[in-house]
Amino acid sequence: MRADRLVSLVLLLRRRGRMTADQLATELEVSTRTVLRDISALSTAGVPVFSDRGRYGGFSLLPGFRTELTGLNHDEALALLTAASGRGSSVLGLGAPLAAAMRKVVDALPAGHRARLDDDAGRLLIEPQNDLLARRAPGEDLADGVVDAVRSAVLEGRRLRFDYARPETPPSPRTVDPIGLVTVRGRTYLLATTHGKDRTYRLSRMTDAEALPEPAERPERVDLERIWAERAAQFLAESHVSVVVEVHPDRRDDLLGSARAVRAEEPLMDGRVRLEVTFDDLRHAVWAVWQLGTDAEAVSPETVRESLRRRADDLVDRYRS
Repeated sequence: MRADRLVSLVLLLRRRGRMTADQLATELEVSTRTVLRDISALSTAGVPVFSDRGRYGGFSLLPGFRTELTGLNHDEALALLTAASGRGSSVLGLGAPLAAAMRKVVDALPAGHRARLDDDAGRLLIEPQNDLLARRAPGEDLADGVVDAVRSAVLEGRRLRFDYARPETPPSPRTVDPIGLVTVRGRTYLLATTHGKDRTYRLSRMTDAEALPEPAERPERVDLERIWAERAAQFLAESHVSVVVEVHPDRRDDLLGSARAVRAEEPLMDGRVRLEVTFDDLRHAVWAVWQLGTDAEAVSPETVRESLRRRADDLVDRYRS
């Protein structure tokens, strides 16, 4: 890990010129003391790192110290940087490694490509955090250490133990044989088996995770695309609550963010959107539609409409006086 950090430090100085120890520490996610030790190690190894004292001082490299990577043209490098600029760059905890890889790619490009790459990449933005209506893109909060533990178990082929909390229920322990990870619309799922039975878990519902020493029981090769399609079809066939909702188009994504799956969608003449979506149960469906207020109406089934009506009546009675 230190070797990778030393390479990243050199590439940062190559790309940005003079940088302070604090700036390097922030970029590399280490302490200032660690940066100073790394600078000393580089100097000992013969890398021409120079320090300038004073208010505008910092560390820099001797001009011309670099390597070149041939065979990668401007558009290829631009595609890599653009893909790394979106929210996908932080998926599965790989944001920092991806940033380090991009530094290596940019630094190794011929000078003619590097001259305009930064400006071109700055003119392309993929999946920003907010849309034009200032709504934040869907995301998920993952417990500390969960992503690293799950990713290690998946890639190293080890069994995984974790605590899993379904909506409004306390966490319960699970031990599974992990198969792979799938990220869809900002949500990450673990595909696994338990005693040979298929299981799918959302990482955001894991409160703790640990990769176990024993090997996982799973096939050597896997087709995640096929497995995901099969599990999606199975999920839609299970006995979840299916609800038809007419919703304002500005709140469509909010509804889909709460739903488990979408069965059908069609625009209406009045501008609203009619969606057939599935929820875990009646309480989940009522909660999801209630959050949208008058921007959504549950058309069917009647049990959902009746539950929403009772909740609205209770609210009116509370505030009547």
